Amino acid sequence: MAMGIQGGDPDQPLSDINVTPLVDVMLVLLVIFIIAAPLMAQTLSVDLPKVQAPSAEELDTVTLVVHLDGTVELEGHTVSESDLPTLLKMRAKENPEMVLHLGADAAVSYQRIAEMLSLGRSAGIRRIAFATSTP
Repeated sequence: MAMGIQGGDPDQPLSDINVTPLVDVMLVLLVIFIIAAPLMAQTLSVDLPKVQAPSAEELDTVTLVVHLDGTVELEGHTVSESDLPTLLKMRAKENPEMVLHLGADAAVSYQRIAEMLSLGRSAGIRRIAFATSTP
């Protein structure tokens, strides 16, 4: 059979490189870096300024809710979509710093929410917050 076929002198040195020690060293280095990398991550401590921000109760807020069936509620009262821009403009003129809380059912399409967002922006409301619920 072909066991140990070597062409040439058996006293000649092997010309093949033994990669087993190289692989062993690389695996040890890899394990060391995997363990040491999280330890080398440095955190930066930052002292943030402290300010007195108004609470949500102090701000003038208007709640706009879009339901799945297409109805729109402004401050808990159902309004038609044609009356909505004028009502929002009146509220924005009363208080330019008013915050619009825009809420919707989870299954309402994004396009519908974007339309309500655009209505609020065109009415002159510059502060809009999305109402969410915690899971």
